[in-house]
Amino acid sequence: MASAANAISLSASPRLAASSSSDQLVVRLQSPSSVSFRPRSELKPARLSVASRANRLRICATAAPVMDKAASPKVPTIVDVDLGDRSYPIYIGSNLLDQPELLQRHVHGKRVLIVTNETIAPLYLDKVVHALTVGNPNVSVDHVILPDGEKYKNMDVLTKVFDKAIESRLDRRCTFVALGGGVIGDMCGYAAASYLRGVNFIQIPTTVMSQVDSSVGGKTGINHRLGKNLIGAFYQPQSVLIDTDTLNTLPERELASGFAEVIKYGLIRDAEFFEWQEKNMHALMSRDPAALAYAIKRSCENKAEVVSLDEKESGLRATLNLGHTFGHAIETGFGYGVWLHGEAVAAGIVMAADMSHRLGWIDESIVTRIHNILKQAKLPTAPPETMTVEMFKSVMAVDKKVADGLLRLILLKGPLGNCVFTGDYDRKALEETLHAFCKS
Repeated sequence: MASAANAISLSASPRLAASSSSDQLVVRLQSPSSVSFRPRSELKPARLSVASRANRLRICATAAPVMDKAASPKVPTIVDVDLGDRSYPIYIGSNLLDQPELLQRHVHGKRVLIVTNETIAPLYLDKVVHALTVGNPNVSVDHVILPDGEKYKNMDVLTKVFDKAIESRLDRRCTFVALGGGVIGDMCGYAAASYLRGVNFIQIPTTVMSQVDSSVGGKTGINHRLGKNLIGAFYQPQSVLIDTDTLNTLPERELASGFAEVIKYGLIRDAEFFEWQEKNMHALMSRDPAALAYAIKRSCENKAEVVSLDEKESGLRATLNLGHTFGHAIETGFGYGVWLHGEAVAAGIVMAADMSHRLGWIDESIVTRIHNILKQAKLPTAPPETMTVEMFKSVMAVDKKVADGLLRLILLKGPLGNCVFTGDYDRKALEETLHAFCKS
């Protein structure tokens, strides 16, 4: 999906064709040599998606929905990820783990393996087992409890999931359930993609980070000592169940970390959402239920829309990685788990904005607004002092977005809510940014 200039830009395009039915418009991509999209705020008059049922939104390459109130705590909001015969729902709401039918309808066969960690298991494992088995006596549930943390997202720990599945003699009709944050979701998903060459799995994310980003879209995998998420697969879940009540037990640092991904959506494609965040960050940090529910819903809508257009990250989906190339370098160079993923991404977003400004692509006012909102969210605005220019360069050289030896980056360009995925930039600007944020 990249053009000859290796760039994906979010601006006007005549290359989208829409077909309509009684309750929705579906957008099909017509194999263009380059792809571009208007920012979400500009697409609103077209309304490429219609909410045809209460609390349910069908995401088919949609424009932005209006900013409405949070859904009823007893009736989940449903955002559908439209991938044809591999489409699936994202359930969002309070008290969802006490609604067994939401899980049971997506279980295939009679065997379930819950993959969780030492932190989450004491809090929610029994509740999930109950939700899977109540009134459903033919289903048996096994579980495997992994150590908690990014530093355990590796092949040695992943093998424990395979060991448990094989020892339990799980067959191809079994269902894996990921109960935890992004690390558990990525590892369980990759295990499901690999075990018996693919089994059903369900995501139950329990952190802001996983609820707004990693549980949606089918990216699964593990880290390698030389780089983050270098081993993995695209493998979609059967469903994602987001019980917002699980955020009540989330530590403050983990809460803030997740907001880095929320902020990202506003910067790259949803300026109105970013403006809402500027006004509501205090409410989000205070765990206001309505604010959290809205931020999660809007983030999932953004993610689902992009995934429906570019599932395998051939171009457009890469824009969701704003700040991640710099951020992954921080995580790898500084040590997995020392900084949380969102903390590293926050610093990476500032570095990407700095580089964008040096290229003359954004106004200084946008850089200032980014600094301000990250400070409100108590997130870093610079990498660790121990990071050097060479550390950044060595890790970024093996980034997944490198193509034919060319490092492509997601950078901001134009008004708020616009970005590009490109390898066509002045290398001097990258050097200047790295030296501005590193002592050596």
